[in-house]
Amino acid sequence: MKIYPVILSGGAGTRLWPLSRAVMPKQLLPLVTEKTMLQETALRVRGWPGLMAPLIVCGNEHRFLVAEQMRDVGITPHGILLEPTGRNTAPAVAAAARFLHAQDPDAVMLVLPADHVIEKNEAFRIAVERAADQVEQGGLATFGIVPSAPETGYGYIRRGEPLPGCDDCYKVERFVEKPDRDTAASFVADGSYYWNSGMFMFRADRFLAEIEQHAPAIAQAAAGAVQSAYRDLDFCRLDEAAFSASPSDSIDYAVMEHTRDGVVVAADIGWSDVGSWSALADVQEKDASGNAVRGDVYLDSTSNSLVRAESRIVAVVGVKDLVVVETPDAVLVAHKDMVQRVKNVVDHLKGHERTEHLYHTKVYRPWGYYEGIDAGDRFQVKRICVKPGEKLSLQMHHHRAEHWIVVSGTARVTCGDNVMLLSENESTYIPIGMTHRLENPGKLPLHLIEVQSGSYLGEDDIVRFEDIYKRA
Repeated sequence: MKIYPVILSGGAGTRLWPLSRAVMPKQLLPLVTEKTMLQETALRVRGWPGLMAPLIVCGNEHRFLVAEQMRDVGITPHGILLEPTGRNTAPAVAAAARFLHAQDPDAVMLVLPADHVIEKNEAFRIAVERAADQVEQGGLATFGIVPSAPETGYGYIRRGEPLPGCDDCYKVERFVEKPDRDTAASFVADGSYYWNSGMFMFRADRFLAEIEQHAPAIAQAAAGAVQSAYRDLDFCRLDEAAFSASPSDSIDYAVMEHTRDGVVVAADIGWSDVGSWSALADVQEKDASGNAVRGDVYLDSTSNSLVRAESRIVAVVGVKDLVVVETPDAVLVAHKDMVQRVKNVVDHLKGHERTEHLYHTKVYRPWGYYEGIDAGDRFQVKRICVKPGEKLSLQMHHHRAEHWIVVSGTARVTCGDNVMLLSENESTYIPIGMTHRLENPGKLPLHLIEVQSGSYLGEDDIVRFEDIYKRA
């Protein structure tokens, strides 16, 4: 049995704003350890017997970050499928199933969200082995988390009759929506309910047969998206028209609630979907007063709080049960019992056409990153880092001129017909409308300061003539 981990790395993670944002969602952030949640998910299943390299499904805007994060931990994915638009988990998994089945008719899929925490890795491995026995017999397995509290933020699965010859394996009796507090408490007391983890295991051909029966529109869209997919650098782009035509639905609604072959494997694995700031606090180490702290933080008479500082000192005095999160351009202060309302902040930012829900001040690009450090009427200042051997696109701007000052490293600058090398403390000027390019020909990172001036300074004032990353 060849098992392919299918890691779903979509979603915006709005409930963990201001740290998680649309272009840098929670799965791409180091929230719990020094590695990102995507990296932890991929490393969790590396080296298991029978497991192949992971297939990652992500959005187009995250493709270079996903690839770089895999390179940083020494993992070469089986592939990276690019979703042209978000359509929930069922279309994503259907496309992955089509992709794998075309290469390996006997492929088994272990579907894992990229943003979950699992503290007991050996227990998880045992649960996967038990699921594999059921999958081999044609079952569609899900992992039910043994509940430790009456959580209202999770869906539940009620187990049916036990399956012979498999410890902790049961038929799925029914799926239950997120309950209220009293109902959740009754589920925990009952003992036959599990949290719905959103992790699954099944043969690719069995899943395709089920989704063709229960959600034919999704099956058809996924088939068309894979059939017309094409390679783009190290990525596989699903066909935009076909995939976008798919209904948006979850695996639970589209397949698992309808199949007769659903299996739930009970798993006590230290699981969390890290779906809120309070959930993140629960999985982090705490001091003697119950505080989870990260960054440059000073506490005085503070208890049971999560405090995270990203760019400056944060001092918290005389409070309890708070979440305090500081980033260079936004600060969140919330009571732990109200963190689900963080999504209202994101809705407010969207409604007022602000950008703090989309970007951080530091924005990553395939060639490195840029960081806004000052802005005013008709000017803005950025710090730019270009990785060794990388280059920006050959481009021009209609509305702004640029001054570049090299802080460290070596820059190769194309400005019109001129090509020049700049070293530390040297600078150049790019006039409005001039075709130009910035490259790092050296072996060390290139750091420079860019001063933009003009009537319009938006990132969409870029006309690209040539780009090694094939961006439009």
